[in-house]
Amino acid sequence: MLEIAAALGMGALVAAGYNTMSPTSQLYGRTFTGKSAPSRELALTYDDGPNDPCTFQLLELFEKHGVKATFFMIGRYVDHRPDIAEAVAAAGHVIANHTYTHPNLILQSKWQVWDEIQRCERALDDAVGQQHTRLFRPPFGGRRPVTLRLVNRAGFKTIMWNVTGFDWRGLPAETIERNVDSHVQPGSVVLLHDGGHERFGTDRASTVEATSHFLRRFLDEGYEFRTIPEMMK
Repeated sequence: MLEIAAALGMGALVAAGYNTMSPTSQLYGRTFTGKSAPSRELALTYDDGPNDPCTFQLLELFEKHGVKATFFMIGRYVDHRPDIAEAVAAAGHVIANHTYTHPNLILQSKWQVWDEIQRCERALDDAVGQQHTRLFRPPFGGRRPVTLRLVNRAGFKTIMWNVTGFDWRGLPAETIERNVDSHVQPGSVVLLHDGGHERFGTDRASTVEATSHFLRRFLDEGYEFRTIPEMMK
């Protein structure tokens, strides 16, 4: 009996850990991970910016193709380079909160979580005024029930994803493309990165190259790119 109880306890811990990090899990609270859409819609989202030069390179691609994306920004990088955040806003893209220092929130107290979110909000306010949304994405996708309750009470919507290129691993563009191409479907929210949480200036050239592929291919296939607020409607 003790062995059975121990096994059940271990299974519960594993399940709890999985649901704190799984991007599509709804066990600990509702999040937006995309939608089932009759039309061919996709949302490209970028974490861990703003970054130089990759964010600017993405803006050039999006202008060329007439596409808008959603950027989840780290507050300390916004403070470091508010001009990049301003350029994103001026180009009509959506800007959202990705905490100030990018900690794993499952390891933070509710006061630390709140401080991270509010410091990022202040950085965004200083950089772009009201040209940012009340959307939030937890770093690494990590969240607990208390995290989502706190976020919801503050009027934020938590945005996750259901397709990723795993580009934070420094993969070549071809691998990023395969990772996305093999899972994308109408209504997908795609996770990519225009920066890196460990340092400003992370090389994301492969992500820019992969994005160029996504834009050409999916537009040719009749997909329409949406921002997260557009898709949530």
